[in-house]
Amino acid sequence: MEKDSILTIRDLSYAYQEKRVLENIDFTIEKGSFVGLVGPNGSGKTTLIKIILSLLPYKQGSIHLFGTPIEKFKNWDKIGFVSQKANSFNSGFPATVYEVVSMGLTSKVGYLRFFKKQHEHKIKEAIDLVDMSAYMHQNVGDLSGGQQQRVFIARALVSEPEFLILDEPTVGVDSENVQRFYEMLAELNYNKGITLLLVTHDTGTMTSYATDIACLNKHIHFHGDTESFNQLNDHDFSHIYGHEVNIVKHEH
Repeated sequence: MEKDSILTIRDLSYAYQEKRVLENIDFTIEKGSFVGLVGPNGSGKTTLIKIILSLLPYKQGSIHLFGTPIEKFKNWDKIGFVSQKANSFNSGFPATVYEVVSMGLTSKVGYLRFFKKQHEHKIKEAIDLVDMSAYMHQNVGDLSGGQQQRVFIARALVSEPEFLILDEPTVGVDSENVQRFYEMLAELNYNKGITLLLVTHDTGTMTSYATDIACLNKHIHFHGDTESFNQLNDHDFSHIYGHEVNIVKHEH
């Protein structure tokens, strides 16, 4: 087992009925890294995330979380998850920013129980971490897409996870706020030491903030540091994506 690895996957394969969507996946995430997982639609990214979160059973391969086989792993509070907000969130849901973030503590505190002062402090601290303190008592439905997604990250952060997984978090976020969003994630990684796994299609912006990139399309076609990823050319990406690709890389 790799030293200080948060996630280690070996020889993982997965099929829906007869269709193989993941094949012989070897993948490691080291503590303190910020990993971007990229690939075309239908490449198996969301399936891989569901398996890592133990939402899908697998039959071939092995997965270790924090050095423990996933079948025996119990410390799920160490892992936070932020899904695609845009397709699932009801903007008319009557809850304030504070109330939504507090939901991240229900597994520890329980439903219908009062929060103690230390819990209230954690909630406010999580909201402050994503720079949303000014909106603490505002209805979430009145916020912009980018602001809402910050709130959902705060909800994931309030239980103080060591590993944060985000599945296409910039869906529904306007382009003006995407860069600020990535900057916030980079600060959480650098200043708080939270290990990040971010699923995204935005390969250009991602390379400015992530420490490592993994390209998935049924197989892991590339897994390395950002500098090595930036050396890939259009031909390399066309091979990974299975069709002609012209990559646009951004400078910040």
